[in-house]
Amino acid sequence: MNIKVFKERLFQQGRELGFHDMEIYYQENKKFSSNVYKQEVDNYSIAMSGGLSFRGVYQGKMGYSYTEKLDEEAIGMLLEEAKSNSMILETQNQEVIFEGSSSYQQVKLFDEALEKVTPKEKIDLIMALEEEAYKLDKRLVSIGDCSIDTYLSERLIANTKGLERQEKSNIAAIALEVIVKEEEDTKTAFEVLFTNDIKNVEVKELAEKVVNEALSYLGATPVESKEYPILLKNKAMASLISAFTGAFSAENAQNGQSLLKDKVGQEIANPILTIIDNPFLEQGMQSRSFDSEGVATKELEVIKDGVLQTLLHNIKTAAKAGVQSTGHASKNSYKGNLTVAPSNIYVKNGENSFDELVASIEEGVMITELQGIHSGANAVSGDFSLAAHGYLIKDGKIARPVNQITIAGNFYQLLKDIDSIANDLAFSLPMFGGYVGSPTVKVKSLAVAGN
Repeated sequence: MNIKVFKERLFQQGRELGFHDMEIYYQENKKFSSNVYKQEVDNYSIAMSGGLSFRGVYQGKMGYSYTEKLDEEAIGMLLEEAKSNSMILETQNQEVIFEGSSSYQQVKLFDEALEKVTPKEKIDLIMALEEEAYKLDKRLVSIGDCSIDTYLSERLIANTKGLERQEKSNIAAIALEVIVKEEEDTKTAFEVLFTNDIKNVEVKELAEKVVNEALSYLGATPVESKEYPILLKNKAMASLISAFTGAFSAENAQNGQSLLKDKVGQEIANPILTIIDNPFLEQGMQSRSFDSEGVATKELEVIKDGVLQTLLHNIKTAAKAGVQSTGHASKNSYKGNLTVAPSNIYVKNGENSFDELVASIEEGVMITELQGIHSGANAVSGDFSLAAHGYLIKDGKIARPVNQITIAGNFYQLLKDIDSIANDLAFSLPMFGGYVGSPTVKVKSLAVAGN
């Protein structure tokens, strides 16, 4: 059944059954995946998923239900299930059904050209990428991943208060992981490129970037254990921030799970630091014009010049705090619970170049990758102890590769200890919610455990 027809029938029958306010949240996803190995297709799949969630007020209580089918039978099931569980809820959920914002910004999320790229063209691209990588150096012994995923997503929210918003988005992710070996020393490097423009991907450039990075790690050894000035390379810093994005959630703050509770308006970082949440970012993985409650999104300066300007709110947390929702209601899926999560959150570019940051360090360590983020970072206290690798910096120059080290510190203290910021903003893979980016940052010091 057409989603619009389904909605009208559901709301009509819901009124007849005694529901007051009602809302649907519909989501449909399509994913194409393929990877190649030694010039043969190793995997090829097309997956579709999605469904619809319903919530409605029955005798003053909110009831919930969901379905993967859009037919007449599903309408009755949704209403009966929502009615039943509304009657057995022991505590009242403070969620409300939102009538809609006064205006919404147009966001370009869907690219027709990407949708017209054929499966063969996608596979040809990663075939060429793998071939190009193997040409570059004989020390490349294997390719761990050479793949392409394309995502198409459509979502709709509509309710009996007059809100109806719909948007469609698509993007491609091209991944390459290489393994290089020299004598008994083996190193890897990995990169993911997000793009809407598959036909203009520079495969040679991407292959060279990943292979050269892997080669640069050969011969890595630990450094002496002590405190060092640290350069957190852009994607490493983004990875670290991703472990602590929950600190900016008003829901977590109100539940005592964020040390930023009651810190709005206070200086929590070096004044050179500004962190932005931008739902309108071009090719952002979490770009959107409305959140999961239908609230219009907007660009926010979460931290401006070191001062915490706002936490991220949905309608429920905003009402509790006496403020307006910031448009950060989030659902992991159509049947997920409403929570709070960022969109595209990133550190604003600084005024220095990457080379200037390197040149400013007499002796220090540049971190290019952090490992064990899930287990080595305490999202509440801010403490972290993470395996890492990168390079030793001596006399303002990159001296040699470094591995088998651990860096330790506290995220909140790190924000205060940022000494300078480069202008090389890059984004990392989503990990804990949101799409996270940062330029390279210089930190006064962190404890490094090595030799």
